[in-house]
Amino acid sequence: MSIRVLFFASLADIAGGRARLVDPGEVTDVLSVFNKVAGEFPAMEAHRQTVMFALNSEFARPDAPVHDGDEVAFLPPVSGG
Repeated sequence: MSIRVLFFASLADIAGGRARLVDPGEVTDVLSVFNKVAGEFPAMEAHRQTVMFALNSEFARPDAPVHDGDEVAFLPPVSGG
């Protein structure tokens, strides 16, 4: 199975798409999902301090545990007018 990872705004540009799958055996919590993705896309490191996390469509803490079938989203800060 897998964990679906969603990227929004500039993070989607960095990842080369809006979604990808991560093996649940390689991660334990939301932050470890970010670390795995940042390892594949080093430009994500520039967003580490400001990115917000969501788990199954609800804002989540970095230490929130993830399980097979979960959906994790990374959202950079945005501004609008």
